[in-house]
Amino acid sequence: MVISACNTGQGRITGDGVIGLSRSLMNAGVPSVIVSLWSVPDTSTTTLMTEFYRNLQQNKLDKAKSLRKAMQSMIQKDFSPYDWAAFNLIGNAE
Repeated sequence: MVISACNTGQGRITGDGVIGLSRSLMNAGVPSVIVSLWSVPDTSTTTLMTEFYRNLQQNKLDKAKSLRKAMQSMIQKDFSPYDWAAFNLIGNAE
């Protein structure tokens, strides 16, 4: 599951870790989720997610490699880390 909206990886910090949307989804049985840790611009998020899904579907890479390759593409296109580094894969990479 990909939640490419702003701040979806945030939550309340407890002794058990971060309690938020991603943990709720994982507890409900979602094997993995991609979330953002801060507010991200729409244009750069669209570029990153387009690359991510291209890598996932056309190149048959797993989720972690697809996200990493999409981030590398953003670097090559001179996007600021602010535009792409907020995204994090939590859970199973397969």
